[in-house]
Amino acid sequence: MATIKDVAERAGVAPSTVSYVLSGSRKISGETAAAVRAAIAELGYHPRASARTLRSARSEVLVLAVPREPGKYRAMDGRFAVEISDAARGHGYDLLMMTDPDGVGGLRRVARSGLADAAILMAVAEADPRIAALGELGFPTALLGHGDERDEAELSWVDLDWAAAVALAVRETVAAGHRRIVFWASADHEIAARRGYAMHGLAGARAAARETGAEVLVHPSSADPGELRSRLRRALTAAPAPTALIVQHLIPLDGLLDEVAALGLRCPQDLSVVLVGSLPDEPGHPGRLPRIDLPVGQMSAAVARLAVEAIGTGPPRHELIPPRLAAGPAISPPHP
Repeated sequence: MATIKDVAERAGVAPSTVSYVLSGSRKISGETAAAVRAAIAELGYHPRASARTLRSARSEVLVLAVPREPGKYRAMDGRFAVEISDAARGHGYDLLMMTDPDGVGGLRRVARSGLADAAILMAVAEADPRIAALGELGFPTALLGHGDERDEAELSWVDLDWAAAVALAVRETVAAGHRRIVFWASADHEIAARRGYAMHGLAGARAAARETGAEVLVHPSSADPGELRSRLRRALTAAPAPTALIVQHLIPLDGLLDEVAALGLRCPQDLSVVLVGSLPDEPGHPGRLPRIDLPVGQMSAAVARLAVEAIGTGPPRHELIPPRLAAGPAISPPHP
């Protein structure tokens, strides 16, 4: 029996496009629609009546997929969940949260059961299997973050421009006089999973190094505290010594700064530390360091709106937010 994926392959389109042609929920070009209908006729595809019935009913619920490991808390996830819930309520929707590390099976159940009208995906990776699974079902989806823009052209997404954010941090650090800089990238497991923010951050660091001619030493972070300290010690005691540290992996920031102090380095006299992707108004160290904040409120409001638009007939939209240095301490020049 032919599936919606078979039809998509025959027509040379994404499964979600087949769904849009069948439902009429989005405007599709005449040429593309004709190709889809031809493929449907050739393969004898018949969409399930039950699926059509489920899609015609509204639950007034959005599902937020936040993959996380049990017992590991990320302040960033909690902040986004609260902000997205508030934004969804403003559109008349409640929020259902899923924290399955994989998420594919759960999202399929939600999409098929009618528990939610649309999905919001966090921690988006390149070639994210959740996107493919929901696309096959034609389920409205919006992304908080993005992996590969080519693969996500038919989906709405919003993200901080992580490549530009890291590049801005490097350029401003070089402008302050630093020539040897450590870039403390996302954790190695995030890079291995090819999370969008991790890959874009690496790209930004490398691009800025080429642009400025500065020596930017890229070091992946680690989720293991002992390994993290060991890596940081090696990075900061290399010769010649780096004079600045740009940090994208902010979860272990307290441990990083403790290790800097244990090496006898003073901030910013001996080592300038710059943060990329910090939470706005977070108490403690972030407010005392030069930083580029993650626009949590703006991103949350945008992704809730994009998810609601995806339920209707709105075309996919992409919002890449330009970074800016937060008001506060300036980047100090290297110590003479």
